[in-house]
Amino acid sequence: MAKPPVLTPQADDFPRWYQDVVAKAELADNGPVRGTMVIRPYAYAIWERMQADLDRRIKATGTQNAYFPLFIPESFLTKEAEHVEGFSPELAVVTHGGGKELEEPVVVRPTSETVINAYFSKWVQSHRDLPLLINQWANVVRWEMRPRLFLRTTEFLWQEGHTAHATEDEARAFSLRILNDVYERFMVDVLAIPVLLGRKTDRERFAGATNTYTCEAMMGDGKALQMGTSHELGQNFSKAFDTVYLDQSGEQVHVWQTSWGVSTRMVGGLIMCHGDDRGLRVPPELAALQAVVMVVRDEDGAGDQAAAICDRLKAAGVRAELDDRVDTSFGRRSVDWELKGVPIRIEVGPRDLAGGIVTLVRRDSGDKSPVPLGEVVERVQGGLSAIQSTLLAEATRRRDERTVDVTTVEDAVEAARTGFARMPWALLGEDGEGRLAGQGVSVRCLQASDGSVPSPADTDLIAIVARAY
Repeated sequence: MAKPPVLTPQADDFPRWYQDVVAKAELADNGPVRGTMVIRPYAYAIWERMQADLDRRIKATGTQNAYFPLFIPESFLTKEAEHVEGFSPELAVVTHGGGKELEEPVVVRPTSETVINAYFSKWVQSHRDLPLLINQWANVVRWEMRPRLFLRTTEFLWQEGHTAHATEDEARAFSLRILNDVYERFMVDVLAIPVLLGRKTDRERFAGATNTYTCEAMMGDGKALQMGTSHELGQNFSKAFDTVYLDQSGEQVHVWQTSWGVSTRMVGGLIMCHGDDRGLRVPPELAALQAVVMVVRDEDGAGDQAAAICDRLKAAGVRAELDDRVDTSFGRRSVDWELKGVPIRIEVGPRDLAGGIVTLVRRDSGDKSPVPLGEVVERVQGGLSAIQSTLLAEATRRRDERTVDVTTVEDAVEAARTGFARMPWALLGEDGEGRLAGQGVSVRCLQASDGSVPSPADTDLIAIVARAY
């Protein structure tokens, strides 16, 4: 009999535990080119649900989907100096095609600000064309030196939004709307991951942006993960690409712009935020499979009863699956479903059925409870709601308990060994930020004193400091 897969305990080696979960829960494999990945069906189903929910939220802002080329002329990137300088170490450049050297090298898309602006400059003529709100779902390539599946890969999947506005205030408001109404709400309500919102420092800002806003989450080991970003681009790209509109007074004005994105990195965040020593724990709102109905032994009508329960759950809107693979041991199957983090298991065996019950198992807590046959659907629905709330509460409690207030760089470095530090930016400053960087610690974002995203007028800023993925 095959032994069930064993995970390295988180407390022993968190990075090894992460690799074990990705492999043994059948989420992804390394691709044939260093830094690439093959996303396996179970993880891709999770990504598809992320896409669908985010796409709905993005479209609710008035944004429309489009698609732009994978290949970008090298000359496009050189038009915005800070942008090309920031991305040049990560670029993949094609110099030959069709057996011949290209007249101009082309860059494999690292992000699309340049190519999209080339078309915005054609599409925007008048104030009536604004705001122009575009999003695309695509892959991008950034040549990673230290790849890690889902977290940092040479090729990854994402959405990238790009907008043009008549004024700076409109652009800033839209950038923050995406951060708050789309990203934060999705991460909290669907992923059950609490995030801190703030503004990046100049050192951490996106290349070519005037302001970068971020969603930062604490993982199970206390490190930070940047879950998504929204950027004010000012007029940097519109001036480089001459994207102008005729305002109501007949003057030509350069547009103000934003860009924003989240990626398959969120799958890695899901694993590291909610996973435990038994594997993945998927929040029910996100889970492609919310409940699995398991036949313990196909005797005395157990198989038929399990199939009927599964059908009832599906009819009630629960994403359920029947596991009647009785040729595989029940213990091995249970371990496999635990690894994959399915929120609820319903175990159906002849002994329980003789008493008119089945056993409901919650993945978040491991609690098992007998459930009368007539109450299965109601109890599963209640359990799913409870699990969603519990996972968010656990992640929030961990973050709050492992965040401390400090006043020195040394104390910030020490706090970052196990969690986050909060430190007045006035005490830290750019010099202190450089000293932190020398210790492998970074300022994840700046917040207003009340914990909100700071406005340009805010001067009493708090730095959130941590080690990060």
